[in-house]
Amino acid sequence: MLSLSQLKAPKGSRHSKKRVGRGQGSGWGKTAGRGGKGQKARTGNMHFEGFEGGQMPLQRRMPKFGFHNPFRRDWAEINLATLERCFEAGATVDVEVLESKGLLKDRKDGLKVLARGSLTKPLTIKANRASEAAKAAIEKAGGKLELIADKELKLPGRGEGVRARQARERKARQADKQTKA
Repeated sequence: MLSLSQLKAPKGSRHSKKRVGRGQGSGWGKTAGRGGKGQKARTGNMHFEGFEGGQMPLQRRMPKFGFHNPFRRDWAEINLATLERCFEAGATVDVEVLESKGLLKDRKDGLKVLARGSLTKPLTIKANRASEAAKAAIEKAGGKLELIADKELKLPGRGEGVRARQARERKARQADKQTKA
């Protein structure tokens, strides 16, 4: 019986690499099978993805649209059904507790509470955002929602350019020198 360790490629199916430009005796010397002169004989040409022989490539003919917002915030989301299932009445819920229980994969830019499911236990929830329906459900259950201000998030200043940041850092260094002196 044949096993995986005994498998071999069929005879003649595997070839050694063709080494070109190694003398006339090899049959692939001098022009190395590229013919004489011309665009196709030159090196470093026509070997990139999307090349169409000099015609304007499709990816450059197509119109471009949209953009990526560099200040986009991505929230770690938690649903009321998860809070109902995983916490006892009167518990305090924040990012650290959720991470320790394995309910958040990543902190991202903060925590947002969403209203999928229902909540019957009074919980104290510390989050950066919450949907209107989630706020209403938490208060209806006798719980409390504490919204964390965005400035408590350790995020770079919105819209602050490199020069503005450098100027701010320079002023901070000068202030430190003056307090030490």
